[in-house]
Amino acid sequence: MKVCDIIEKLNLKVIAGEEGLQNEVRGGYTSDLLSDVMGNADEGQVWITLQTHRNVMAVASLKEVAAVIIVKDLEADENTISQSNDEGIPLLSSSMQAFELSGELYKLLAEKK
Repeated sequence: MKVCDIIEKLNLKVIAGEEGLQNEVRGGYTSDLLSDVMGNADEGQVWITLQTHRNVMAVASLKEVAAVIIVKDLEADENTISQSNDEGIPLLSSSMQAFELSGELYKLLAEKK
């Protein structure tokens, strides 16, 4: 499954990083603690968070995640958007809370196995 597929199926909004919409999604990781993501997220996962600052994209790049989804319609700051475009990692938005979105992503990925 690709990032563009989850955007359509989960009704996500693309904020930035359109260059990476064909990235392959290998799983998901939900956390708001950057050190947790750095230590535990895997390459190709979609990272679900409520964090909106530019350090999110630094960690996303370090871990080579497929995309970052910001929950609860929170708005990313301009530096985060700029870095998303620079890194080619999609920055997405959802109106759902992290718990709900994590469950929906899990179900979607489980269907493809």
